Amino acid sequence: MIGLFNDNFPPVLDGVALTVQNYAYWLHMKGENVRVITPYAPHAREFIDSLPYPVDRYTSVPIPMRKPYRYGLPEIDLNFKRKLGKQPFDLLHAHCPFTSGTLARHIAKKRHIPLIATFHSKYRQDFERAIPSTYIVNSLIKDIVKFYEKADEVWIPQAAVEPTLREYGFKGHVEVVENGNDFYTPAHLIKPMREEMRAELGVMPNETMLLFVGQHIWEKNIGLILDSLALIKEMPFQLFMVGTGYAVRDIRTKIAELGLSSKVTLLGNILDRERLKRIDAAADLFLFPSLYDNAPLVVREAAALHTPAVMISGSTAAEVIQDGDNGFLTVNDKEEYAKLVKYLIEHKQEVERVGMRASLTLTRSWEDIIGEVQLRYKDIINRYHLLHG
Repeated sequence: MIGLFNDNFPPVLDGVALTVQNYAYWLHMKGENVRVITPYAPHAREFIDSLPYPVDRYTSVPIPMRKPYRYGLPEIDLNFKRKLGKQPFDLLHAHCPFTSGTLARHIAKKRHIPLIATFHSKYRQDFERAIPSTYIVNSLIKDIVKFYEKADEVWIPQAAVEPTLREYGFKGHVEVVENGNDFYTPAHLIKPMREEMRAELGVMPNETMLLFVGQHIWEKNIGLILDSLALIKEMPFQLFMVGTGYAVRDIRTKIAELGLSSKVTLLGNILDRERLKRIDAAADLFLFPSLYDNAPLVVREAAALHTPAVMISGSTAAEVIQDGDNGFLTVNDKEEYAKLVKYLIEHKQEVERVGMRASLTLTRSWEDIIGEVQLRYKDIINRYHLLHG
């Protein structure tokens, strides 16, 4: 049995949760006995009941200032611990170094089974936003490094993530295991999807549809998007934002203050993957200037629907983008970002060409990725038993 551990899972949704969801689904589809371990979340039951694999949730409490995330307390959940104790795990894969990762490490050590840990996020920025003490932040980063040092293998989703982990102080070996994409759609089906969703959203034929999908937090550089669009609000565009997060209220306020209320629509969290796929297909440009993300799935998902991203040159997130080939790059400056978006609104044929290239270069199926993961899992289990008997 494979155990997948993460500190959040749908209906709490972000890129890592979606990664774990796809791991679980495709491992199950390929005949693996797989189980997801994650904290309790409100309204999760109806989602879990629709899944073909089991999800075990443990007691949790809300994290202040970080809605909708929760802090897990597995050590006090006796029913959960009893249930978990009966599961015949062969390998554990932790996608987060906090409560779920600590739990996975404890089980792996106690049962003498291998532990894989994937490094997904830039945790220092999260800590620095919430904690004023540099000493405490540095101490937390050291704890994260210790967690990865105790794993049998450490994975990263793309090569550009490695410098962040090295900066934190990790000196061990890392393996690059890419993320996949579940939005691939044959080209002839995209146009009708696009037209139908644009009509539903009220996008006029002469308007450029801009899209952002992700957590509504300032670390995603959403302020740059809004400040940039305020400079070109006379242009024919609409921006749709999908997601939720602690900054939603402040984002609404900023939209109003910038005079963008008629231009920007917040769609909230969308768990229906088919609907999100149609929204991606409807968009002309995907605005994602984040300096926070490591390997954003949302960029690849948009690319699968021929929607190219506008990103920041030199950011970890933009490692896979070649400017003018499979996406667009500019500097982290509102005037320059606005200038590029304005140019692209006026040059739709170039956007279409780059969108096609994005679909060819940035989309690899989760089914394909998990086939590779399966082989890696089996190799790690075999090597572990050879080493440890």
